[in-house]
Amino acid sequence: MLDGRLRRVIDPPLDRAGRALARRGIGADAVTLFGLALGLAAAALIGLGAPGWLALGPLLAGRLADGLDGAVARVRGKTDFGGYLDIACDFALYGVIPLAFALRDPSNALPAAFLLFSFYVNAASFLGFAIMAEKRGLQTEAQGQKSLYYMAGLMEGAETIGFFALFCLWPTGFFALAWIFGALCLVTACARILLSRKLLR
Repeated sequence: MLDGRLRRVIDPPLDRAGRALARRGIGADAVTLFGLALGLAAAALIGLGAPGWLALGPLLAGRLADGLDGAVARVRGKTDFGGYLDIACDFALYGVIPLAFALRDPSNALPAAFLLFSFYVNAASFLGFAIMAEKRGLQTEAQGQKSLYYMAGLMEGAETIGFFALFCLWPTGFFALAWIFGALCLVTACARILLSRKLLR
């Protein structure tokens, strides 16, 4: 919901940083994998019971790297594999954070499972449409330059980062927040399916 608006604010500094990294010979795929490593480090800290604020640093740094990889790619040249790797790493992170909270406290297992279910449905609605949009030659840059058709929704990257940050700052609130976040993800998926029905008929 907020990604399109935030792009206008964050893209200029990200592009400057991306150009600086590209000049130093750093590739977009390396930035993507570094971002995933930071996210996995944050998940490990959460799962091991470290204070949530300690995991917040690498989590946010990893999400910053997720924005930087696209900026680097726009300088060095976008590749299909780079876009694919970015999506795969994004969803790996989305999956490991709920898992980490389930490992941290077994009483979180049910809301974590519900959240992962909602991510699964949301990903299917998102990626399934992207395949059909590519087949029909549909394109948009409403959410910035993406490797695939990026359909907007209620819960997008910014909202996900926001909820993950809340999880870290208030670990005992995960039980309630995960149910709320998961329900909003399902609403997003349903809205995307309805919009897809209109666009693909």
